[in-house]
Amino acid sequence: MSSPTLEIKKVNKSFQNAGSITHVLDRIDLSVKEGEFVSIIGPSGCGKSTLLKIIAGLDTDHEGSVLLGGQQVDRPSRQKGFIFQEHRLFPWLTVEKNIAANLSLGDADIRNRVQEMIKLVRLEGFEKAYPKQLSGGMSQRVAIARALMRQPQVLLLDEPFGALDAFTRNHMQEVLLDIWRRNKTTMLLVTHDIDEAVFLSSRIIVMDARPGRIKAVIANDLSHPRNRVGSAFQELRSRVLRALEKTEETPECTWVI
Repeated sequence: MSSPTLEIKKVNKSFQNAGSITHVLDRIDLSVKEGEFVSIIGPSGCGKSTLLKIIAGLDTDHEGSVLLGGQQVDRPSRQKGFIFQEHRLFPWLTVEKNIAANLSLGDADIRNRVQEMIKLVRLEGFEKAYPKQLSGGMSQRVAIARALMRQPQVLLLDEPFGALDAFTRNHMQEVLLDIWRRNKTTMLLVTHDIDEAVFLSSRIIVMDARPGRIKAVIANDLSHPRNRVGSAFQELRSRVLRALEKTEETPECTWVI
């Protein structure tokens, strides 16, 4: 990993509602290096998803700055891929056309690139299938392929596997990790799942709530492939859990253990 590809500097965010102000993010400072996989975990309402939208350029009403590749982020762009919890595929388009989106499959280079993405996310044979013919996990793979098709500098993932059953979620985590290891795309994941953060990340950011602050930064040096039931995995999991338990609880704050 080299110099930071993403720099978040003293980001503050507040919402105003019915005359009251809610301070959501407080002085967020974070650097993410090229090729790094960082997970953000914390109680519900601590501003994780809001921070991801700010990084994506979807929310520009904030204090502080976000730099990607040294350039100020002030709008969405192809340099930032975004994966939501729901796949948001076009139901009237096939897998290959969803991945190509506004790019023409009549172009041989585009067609070859789409086929590379289909192979990367392990969907060979489903090129002509429509979203209604796919499982939830397969649909998310299409969404990931569509984002990677644009060769973003950073891939932002907002609880992308939260709606999947446990077996499919574990499989999708393995698929995503394989994509990261092959492509070395910088990834920033928001999750409530401690095991997911430990399994995927090279660093885990633990956030406090009301307002959202970075409470702990935990390095993850576990070797690959990672054993979910191994002692080293469980020790790191316990460390993340202890950091979460020190986070002030409110009635709205919950997390997956």
